Amino acid sequence: TVIEVGVNVPNASVMVIENAERFGLSQLHQLRGRVGRGAESSFCILMSGNKLSKEARLRLDTMVKTNNGFEISEIDLQLRGPGDITGTQQSGILNLKLADLTTDQNILMEARKTVLELFEDDPNLEKPENILLKTFLQQKSQGISMDKIS
Repeated sequence: TVIEVGVNVPNASVMVIENAERFGLSQLHQLRGRVGRGAESSFCILMSGNKLSKEARLRLDTMVKTNNGFEISEIDLQLRGPGDITGTQQSGILNLKLADLTTDQNILMEARKTVLELFEDDPNLEKPENILLKTFLQQKSQGISMDKIS
């Protein structure tokens, strides 16, 4: 499906999505957002087959349970995985052995703050205590191949 950002039919009050189990959470959320822009009550009807996978059931239950985009994106992250944050893969399990992006948000934010402070203090990582980090980052960046981006 293509969801046209510019589509605005403010008086649309009903949307029926057939085979809703075939869509991802973000697609369903974007589609549902096309109705209910006017003053009238609106409805988004999700139709699906009766034999649903566990993931499809969770996606549809999520859409019934909440309109909150942040909640929907967190569940989508749990279902699909974060992908490769240093590469090109948009979904799948991240090969990160130190943290879980869905449950370790506080410590990850603290780590981010520490990194920002480090680069503010030593932007080129030239201080002796940062040489190993600089070497590691240089080696890591050489492993990212731009020709694999599609």
